[in-house]
Amino acid sequence: MSIDSPTLALTKQLIARSSVTPHDEGCQKLMTDRLEALGFTLTSLRFEDVDNFWAIRGDQGPILCFAGHTDVVPTGPEANWRSPPFEPTTVDGQLYGRGAADMKGSLAAMIVAVEQFVTEYPHHNGRIAFLITSDEEGPAKNGTVKVVEWLQQQNITPDYCLVGEPSSTAQCGDVIKNGRRGSLGCTMRVKGLQGHVAYPHLASNPIHTAVPALTELAAETWDQGNQFFPATSFQISNINGGTGATNVIPGELEVVFNFRFSTEVTDQQLRDRTEAILDKHHLDYELDWNLSGQAFLTPEGELVDAAVASIKQVTGLDTELSTAGGTSDGRFIALMGTQVVELGPTNATIHQVDENVNIADLDTLTSIYQTMLEKLFVEADLHDAPVKAP
Repeated sequence: MSIDSPTLALTKQLIARSSVTPHDEGCQKLMTDRLEALGFTLTSLRFEDVDNFWAIRGDQGPILCFAGHTDVVPTGPEANWRSPPFEPTTVDGQLYGRGAADMKGSLAAMIVAVEQFVTEYPHHNGRIAFLITSDEEGPAKNGTVKVVEWLQQQNITPDYCLVGEPSSTAQCGDVIKNGRRGSLGCTMRVKGLQGHVAYPHLASNPIHTAVPALTELAAETWDQGNQFFPATSFQISNINGGTGATNVIPGELEVVFNFRFSTEVTDQQLRDRTEAILDKHHLDYELDWNLSGQAFLTPEGELVDAAVASIKQVTGLDTELSTAGGTSDGRFIALMGTQVVELGPTNATIHQVDENVNIADLDTLTSIYQTMLEKLFVEADLHDAPVKAP
């Protein structure tokens, strides 16, 4: 691949900006300048310390929204990197730098794909949009979720959304995410009575009383999953109790646990069933629930079909539909009833030291995105197809 690839060049420009959450460091301006040149209408949406933007081109027809984030996770000790994390470096066909795979490469591919599509079809059917945030890797409180609220206030609902998260496993395009499990977290505090270990009859050990309940929660079958989702999982991530002394029975136990749940159950059902098990064991407890995202699924339809066919056309791969992995901002967009898929480069090095992306995959991803635009806005309406630019 030529070093003059426009996708590679833009990816390097984006990586060179140290946009650790929630800072954007000018990444969005790199994108909006190019979108304005294509005739997009831009709306900057800053909520507290987070920069976001909404951009749209066209005034009628279905909306395909490209969604993503310019923020990246911290680098860790920079001395552990083979090259400075915000100095894009190419070695043996790989581009190194924080955000190369997650997800500045995808952002560059989106921009270049749209530039090439609009050049070829300046009077295209449908509307193309961008929803970009700098608050995906962090709290995710003032980013996409707030933009979605704004869109609903404007009565704007994208029909399709393509999120550039790194979905691929071994080859670019081998996996796309057409849904995600929900995430429900909880911090539980079990109350006991502090005392001396030599006089247990004068105390109540919350560790002892909680263990049978925790064992039952861990062994519970919450659902069987379905053809798209594995069974709901329950995992304890932290347990803390005691004063540090060996001769003191603790007065309180704190347990942090999480459900990754399928569309077979609701978060309310999980809460109710958890409390029923705790009540059965007569615990004195408090629960602090945190719903990070609902489960969502985009079944086969226009968007999934366009993604699958485009990957096949560009790469020859028969892609796999998957709902595995963590959460993404797709969870907020799907609540509008929008069809959502996630499609990006391989995810083997995301969040790691020496994060990198295969350089050839950047152009491959650009071609896939452009082909999806053609399938949704050109081939889908052959009787009223836009005429190519001369």
